[in-house]
Amino acid sequence: MIQGAFGSKGQLFFQIDLITSDGLNLPVDAMLDTGFTGFMAINKQDLDSLDWVYMGNEPLRTAQGEIIFDRYSGKVLLDEQEYEIPVYAGDEILEVLLGSEWLKILPLVVNYQASLLTLG
Repeated sequence: MIQGAFGSKGQLFFQIDLITSDGLNLPVDAMLDTGFTGFMAINKQDLDSLDWVYMGNEPLRTAQGEIIFDRYSGKVLLDEQEYEIPVYAGDEILEVLLGSEWLKILPLVVNYQASLLTLG
């Protein structure tokens, strides 16, 4: 189980590690976005140092309409468990986003009053 932190506007943040193709772990703060139905989305610029395998592109529906995103095979470390997941990359993504696909395999506990936020 990993502890999260609340952002100033109630956002849900968790620290995860992105694993480069060389096996180096890069810690990042990722925001949980339940409106995003994949596992993870990231800005294209952040991919340079990761050297993940490009898998093609895929249209995804966003608040701005349907947008074509590049899809990569990425590795992340979350709750001391390594996962190989599809990662969507786009220029308009400002934060590393964790999507609702995680909620199918990991329990989420959110209690703003008790300042309790856990995933896993």
